[in-house]
Amino acid sequence: MITINEHYLKLQASYLFSDIAKKVNAYQEAHPEQEIIRLGIGDVTHGLPPACVEAFHKAVDEMGIDASFRGYGPEQGYAFLREAIAENDFQARGADISADEIFVSDGAKCDTSNIQELFAREIQVAIPDPVYPVYLDTNVMAGRTGTFADGRYQGLIYLDATRENNFVPDLPTEKVDLIYLCFPNNPTGSTITREGLKRWVDYARENQALILFDAAYEAFIRDESLPKSIYEIEGAREVAIEFRSLSKNAGFTGTRCAYTVVPKECRAFDSNGNAHMIHPLWNRRHCTKFNGVSYPVQRAAEAVYSAAGKAQITELVSAYMENADIIRESMIELGYDCVGGDNAPYIWIDAKGGSWDFFDMLLNKTGVVCTPGAGFGRCGEGYIRLSAFNSRENVEKAMQRIKEALV
Repeated sequence: MITINEHYLKLQASYLFSDIAKKVNAYQEAHPEQEIIRLGIGDVTHGLPPACVEAFHKAVDEMGIDASFRGYGPEQGYAFLREAIAENDFQARGADISADEIFVSDGAKCDTSNIQELFAREIQVAIPDPVYPVYLDTNVMAGRTGTFADGRYQGLIYLDATRENNFVPDLPTEKVDLIYLCFPNNPTGSTITREGLKRWVDYARENQALILFDAAYEAFIRDESLPKSIYEIEGAREVAIEFRSLSKNAGFTGTRCAYTVVPKECRAFDSNGNAHMIHPLWNRRHCTKFNGVSYPVQRAAEAVYSAAGKAQITELVSAYMENADIIRESMIELGYDCVGGDNAPYIWIDAKGGSWDFFDMLLNKTGVVCTPGAGFGRCGEGYIRLSAFNSRENVEKAMQRIKEALV
């Protein structure tokens, strides 16, 4: 008989954002006259930069002519995009990354989900709490955890991110093999210093571990003293894989383009302790299971790195960060402790009570949607996340409603 992967049965019955959607839909049905302002999910609201739209149109036109038509492209991405990424995102900041170490994909969510396929089921995995749910759920699916009890899966090492450590997890006290880090952090908006990130790199080198570094929000860092890439840290090429996305900074949430960096020195080990380079393994997985991002999308992504594209994206990012400033300052004025919002588009707010209680109160009293911190892990209980991804008008309107409801 056909049997299922029973590890899927360990997953919790629902997903955070589907729970939110159900509550919002029920509220909307009961209050059809109320305008809902969504400051929960991190989905951008401004259109693609004009430079990207122009490049997109031009590439689509090329696809309609036999002489310039392109069929299957290289699974790793076209050289024109990989070279632009290497030069602008890494080499310009002193990070030694070459174009052939970059793998273009349709999303950082997909890549952070899929990368764990390369590693043995028996490895010890360390995951921050609170955390983006995808890191956790994909390891549950792979069978690296026990059952769910008391808000956590047995068999994982949880790295608590709390007010006491400024929402930057401390190094594990036990030996771990695979470490997930995300900075600027989703959901807390916290950032890490060069010194702090170096401690993680040193730990990974000393313990033959590997860091999966999610840098999807690096474009929102305004403090130039903070690292935007883990490869700005000496020794990281051996022990880190980095994930990036064009979804948030360039508005590619609906267009889909991201990339993963796997340096050629990056290694893992077999059961006999022999080192193997991860680059060829990821390349094989990528080529086997992925047909590549479409040519027009990659041309649009290339335009991100043009002079016009850079200026337009700076404007987009600045607009979202102005929203973040408004949210942060408004919540502080109301007496709520906050982190994030200064170098990240998320503001992590102490709800002074239950996360879902605050969510329900905001929705029912103001029509504003937040994200309850409890959905990101046990350490998220008692917090909510507000997102800066909306229009200035809606953010100001939302903050006015919240002030009226809470004062």
